[in-house]
Amino acid sequence: AERNISNKELAVLIGMNPKSVSRLKVRRRLTRIDESTLNALCQALQCQPGDLMVYEEDLPDP
Repeated sequence: AERNISNKELAVLIGMNPKSVSRLKVRRRLTRIDESTLNALCQALQCQPGDLMVYEEDLPDP
């Protein structure tokens, strides 16, 4: 679900740098996200981890 919240507002809520929040929002793939960051995001946005990300299996190289 979409939330009408700026990167700066979200950064303040979760104690993160606004540039880092922006990177999280624009990346198509994450290799890793700290559990504490994921928990903070879910609490701030009142959602579940599955609302923020999906698992997509890597396709084998041709």
